Amino acid sequence: MGHESTGEITKLLQGWRSGDRTALDALMPIVYKELHRLAHFQLRQERPDHTLQSAGLVHEAYVRLVGLNPPEWEGRSHFFAIAAQQMRQILVDYARRHRAEKRGSGQETLCLEDTATLAVGKTKDVDVVALDDALNALAEIDPRKAQVVELRFFGGLTFDQTATVLKVSSATVSRDWSTARAWLHREMSRES
Repeated sequence: MGHESTGEITKLLQGWRSGDRTALDALMPIVYKELHRLAHFQLRQERPDHTLQSAGLVHEAYVRLVGLNPPEWEGRSHFFAIAAQQMRQILVDYARRHRAEKRGSGQETLCLEDTATLAVGKTKDVDVVALDDALNALAEIDPRKAQVVELRFFGGLTFDQTATVLKVSSATVSRDWSTARAWLHREMSRES
């Protein structure tokens, strides 16, 4: 997304926050591609037979985003962070429903790879419900570290983008990311 689009997105978000419905109508076509990329990123990490598709996740997130009253967007990065949070919650709700339908059999797994790996030093399949529970527990102890994981893993934001959203330095985000990954890995290992 170009620099002009970023400024335009921020302007439209401010209009939407002020109650301008036409700003919302103009915003969605501009951000749809990025929301779809974000949904694809999150679904790529789901189990192979997952029935929810990128477009469905984007549309469900859109409904939730439009339902926020009033939206408190601080800018483009904040909007996409909230969108990622909504998508995460949709996937967790979906996993919980799926697990309930199967009466506890079968686990929704999330493959944490590359920089998003919570398991220090290796790729690991993680139960999305267990990850959500552990992330919620981390949020009670250290909300910022939980936000870093949410923005980096679920939102696909870089260290710099995460730093901008949280209004901290990239070095702080890097430290929080390392600490949170280790903490989550330990907590989720205990549950296994």
